[in-house]
Amino acid sequence: MQDSAPLVVGIDVGGTKTHLRALAGDTPVADHVRTSSGWRPHDPVAAASWLATLVSDALPARARPSAVAVGGHACETPRQCAQLRTALRLHFDTPALVVGDAELLVPAAGLDKGVGLVAGTGSVAVGRLPDGTPVQVGGWGAVLGDEGGAAGLVREAARAVWAAHDRGEEPDALARGLIGSLGVSEVPALGAALESASDVSAEWGRHAPAVFAAAAEGSPLARAVIAEAGEALAALVARLAVRGVPVDDVVVAGGTVLAQPALYEAFTAALAGAVPGARARPLRVAPVTGAVALARALL
Repeated sequence: MQDSAPLVVGIDVGGTKTHLRALAGDTPVADHVRTSSGWRPHDPVAAASWLATLVSDALPARARPSAVAVGGHACETPRQCAQLRTALRLHFDTPALVVGDAELLVPAAGLDKGVGLVAGTGSVAVGRLPDGTPVQVGGWGAVLGDEGGAAGLVREAARAVWAAHDRGEEPDALARGLIGSLGVSEVPALGAALESASDVSAEWGRHAPAVFAAAAEGSPLARAVIAEAGEALAALVARLAVRGVPVDDVVVAGGTVLAQPALYEAFTAALAGAVPGARARPLRVAPVTGAVALARALL
């Protein structure tokens, strides 16, 4: 296999699922999707072993990669990514690269610079300074941040509903939607239901469809929450611009923003005002495409 073309392996480790793709030249060798259960990015040795097992399971017997590139969920700092790369190279005596998973978006879109913006369960934006230094903004989890992601939308929707309740307003479509989705009987019970979550991001994020459904029914509260979420996503790009990251192209991915036109339109409208000249580009290929491109660049 490797006599004719080097075997490159790209891996996108997301918060929920992991996608591995391997090619020898342009010939597909493996395209494997599994859950991200067991991924422990803050333990480099365990994470590297997890990745090595993934590669071994996905590739044909005796196949050896010539380069491996990984975009890892929750790889949040250059130091953390470097430690994981060092641990990974103990398993593969080949060039290896580890970056945060959002950094796969720009190369996946066929670009060499720009911003990768993810709004799925959570939200984050990444880019690089002209000297190559990576910069990340956002991505601080559903309790304190992740505005514009599914979990952040639910958090802000609950806050809006509580504020309306405190003003003495009758429950509107947003309040009724959250009450139904969370399986409680009244607005005051929403807090206990949300606070009981063992996995805040995932469990809160599951209720985001109720916010969009309420907006479609005409709820002013829900529409305001979505508009503010779009503004928050645009603000991430603006922060990168202030720090010197090229932001002409903003590659957008994530199951929330791309699946919900109301949020995408709110984001693009806010982006036009916050960062004139920036172009939003929805990613139409799998992010693992970017990992493959980064692996090829290592050769």
